[in-house]
Amino acid sequence: MPEIWAGADIGKEHHHCVVVDAQGERLLSRRVLNDESALLELIGDVLALSEDALWAVDINHGGAALLIGLLISHGQPMVYLTGLAVHQASAAYRGQGKTDAKDAFVIADQARMRKDLGVLRPGDEIAVDLKILVRRRTDLVNDRTRQVNRLRGQLLEIFPALERSLSLTNKGSLLLLTGYQTPAAIRRSGARRIETWLKNRKVKGAAALAQIAVEAAQAQHTALPGEKLAASMVARLAKGVMALEEEIAELDTLIEARFHEHPRAEVIRSLPGMGALLGAEFVAATGGDLEVFGTADRLAAFAGLSPVPRDSGRVSGNMRRPRRYHRGLLRAIYLSSMASLRSCPASRAYYDRKRAEGKGHKQALLSLARRRVRPPRTSCVATSRDARPCLVRGHDGDRNR
Repeated sequence: MPEIWAGADIGKEHHHCVVVDAQGERLLSRRVLNDESALLELIGDVLALSEDALWAVDINHGGAALLIGLLISHGQPMVYLTGLAVHQASAAYRGQGKTDAKDAFVIADQARMRKDLGVLRPGDEIAVDLKILVRRRTDLVNDRTRQVNRLRGQLLEIFPALERSLSLTNKGSLLLLTGYQTPAAIRRSGARRIETWLKNRKVKGAAALAQIAVEAAQAQHTALPGEKLAASMVARLAKGVMALEEEIAELDTLIEARFHEHPRAEVIRSLPGMGALLGAEFVAATGGDLEVFGTADRLAAFAGLSPVPRDSGRVSGNMRRPRRYHRGLLRAIYLSSMASLRSCPASRAYYDRKRAEGKGHKQALLSLARRRVRPPRTSCVATSRDARPCLVRGHDGDRNR
């Protein structure tokens, strides 16, 4: 058991650190700059109080990265409390004010009293790289969705027939909009000229796409106000979506190459439906080391696949989906389960059995996802090279699934 507990309220430019002893008395309270020399001085002063210290933080990324890295290099154990947990716990302490010093004290005191906090462990280099790449890809995909929605809205204001006819997730449709945006321009060019223009840019199905554009132009002969400027905005937005598509494709290549360098890549890919991108998301979410979860049930709980009881008074057996779980891990397991329905007969059979029991599509798929992270009955933990998240045949633990 540690002798002292150091709580750090993480900030962008400054952190506040409070150290408490076994009785909860403050031994140190300091505001420190988020700078290497200042943080090293803080670590030295804390260790001067006692070498047996446990550190606690309320953020495990971003502004906390330098402090966490320095603590790891000094071999210091760390635990993590969510910001919500700190906020809720602070209501039980004296005073209604909120300061960085009070938050740091709450973090340190909670670390002193609670024994169920997760220990922060350094991820391997490949897992960290995949986390960065996956996070960037997610941002780009979200940006692409927003850009496509803006493009649809802008095109709808001047040419609703074309907006209705085109699939704006298709590269050929986007290329068409970089050159043709108004009904008059499409009618002047005609189907043959537009087809040639698209073929020169190596668009598949150029003839069909050109015909769709001409038919949409024939349905609208009115030029709406602001059409000229809006057309230039449509072309600009279409080019922006194409640029995002190219960057996403480049990231996909980087993610796949980096994922295959991971020592567990082959094991993860052996799970039906788990491709390189979903496998990379799985590694990024778990850190690449399943031993930290201890049991497959904890892994399922981390992914939000284990129902939690919501009982009160006479109400019992009321199971609900947890509110706190890793969205990225759930996405990887859920989508891989969906993909496995096409390639894995065992997954399909289990899914069909759940549908026959009266479960809806989403419920049956979540049941399958939970099943796939459950290890064989003879294995207690999905951590060895051969014990991996997999669909287990012949297991009878399907209650509440």
